[in-house]
Formats: sequence, structure tokens, C-alpha cells
Amino acid sequence: MGYKSILTILSDERQLPQLDAAAALAAREDGHLSVLCLGLDHTQVGYYFPGGTPYAFQDAIDIAMEQAESLDRIVQQHLARMGDLRWSSEAAVAQIGGIGNLVGMRARFSDLTVMMRPYGADAPGEAEAVVEAALFEGGCPVLVLPGSDLPADPPGKVMVAWNQSLEALAAVRRALPLLKAAGSVEIAIFDPRRTADGSEPGAALAQMLTRHGVKTDIAVLARTSGTISDELNRRATEIAADLVVMGAYGHSRFREAILGGATRTMLEKARVPVFMAR
Repeated sequence: MGYKSILTILSDERQLPQLDAAAALAAREDGHLSVLCLGLDHTQVGYYFPGGTPYAFQDAIDIAMEQAESLDRIVQQHLARMGDLRWSSEAAVAQIGGIGNLVGMRARFSDLTVMMRPYGADAPGEAEAVVEAALFEGGCPVLVLPGSDLPADPPGKVMVAWNQSLEALAAVRRALPLLKAAGSVEIAIFDPRRTADGSEPGAALAQMLTRHGVKTDIAVLARTSGTISDELNRRATEIAADLVVMGAYGHSRFREAILGGATRTMLEKARVPVFMAR
């Protein structure tokens, strides 16, 4: 099982390093890269005089479509130089509130979405909404890169952030191709809760992974200070992890999924690539 359908979503030419990383991963996996060039309509209905809204809508949509098509042309020229890579690119427009539906539908039929970290000075304003849409609306795992570098091939060390939740287990299952290829995997558990059957924390997961041929260790750690994301980043640095695998947690707000505190903070501070799923 590998990642044969890989998606990346661009809304700005500054994201070309993200495109390069996604293309490199698609080539590595002998898969197909799908690129969605996104144009955004920022129209706010209440700001226009009565009767003027249709004209404002059309003008905004036309501008967004021109931007998306221009980016699509740049992407096609960029990817045309990449030899035997299998790829496709399309331009599409969405209003801010419609990003979830558009991105979610594309991500739903992909094995993996590759995105840059959705926070920081260089991140497009809608990057967070795109990552959330792929995770929550599309049900697709997302590989979030703090820079433009992919995890090592194969990853030497992977850290699994384990808290016995369904989200964490879903992330492990989606990451199995990476875990099986890794040199070793550490199951990192902070301040573990008592298991219902009295077994050691992480033992059942370690057994499952071992049956897949994954070399697995368990690290039960005390949370000493700061947030859980601080502890995860610290541990990932200590063991020189190439990749962190963790569940994505969200909350419901006005029927939209938004990243929960630990997930959001982890993406803000991550120093290594993070594989997330739910």
C-alpha cells in the first residue's frame, strides 16, 4: 500500500517550493500528482448597495478565475520540465466559505495531501482553511512540511504521538507505508492514562505495528512543562525524528471543523514534517 494519488493545493506563486516537494514525493511513490490552483473570491454580500451585488459577484469571480488560470499556467510550465512525472493541474474558484466543499471533494479521492505549514509570515491567508478542509471535509491525511524538505527516503526515525485516541490510531493506519519503510518507530506517550484492560501504555499498538514488520519502541514520558506540542517537538528533536505522525483533532464551530489547540500549536511550532489524519 502506497500513496499513488497525491494532491497539493496552491493559491499563490510563492508556494512553488511546496509544488516541488509534492512532485518529488509523487515521483518517489511512482504516483500521480494532482494540483489544484485556487482562486479566491473575497466578496462580502453586505458591503454592496441593493441591486449591485450580482455585478460585484461577477467581477470578483472573474478576477479570481484570472488569478487561478494564471497560476495554473505557471504550474504547468513548471511541471513540464520534470521528465516522467505523471501529473495534472486545474484552476478553480471558491468563495472563502466554500473552500471546504471544493478542497474536501478533491482531497476525498486522494491518498495524501501535501501542504506547507499553514502558519507564518509566508503562509497564504487561506492556508489554514485548506489544511482543515483536506483533513475534516476530505478525510485525507495531510503531510505538513515546515519547509520544502520531505522526510528522508526511507525515514530513519519516525515518532508516533500516541494517546490511545481514534484519531491517533487513524493516523497510524494511514501512515503505515511510511512506518513500514522507516528504520525505527518510537511510540511517544506523555502522562498516559490507565488502559481499560490494565495493559502497558502503547503495548497493543506496538504489537500491531510489529506484526507489520515495523521496528518499534515505546517511550513513556512525563510532561514537564509547556504544552503537549512543546513536549512533542522537544522529543522529536531529541531522537532526531524525520517525521512525526499524529491524529488531527478539531472542534465544531458553526458546522465547520477547526483545528483544536494541540493540533494547531503543533503545526505552528513543528520543526520536522508532520503526518496528520483523523
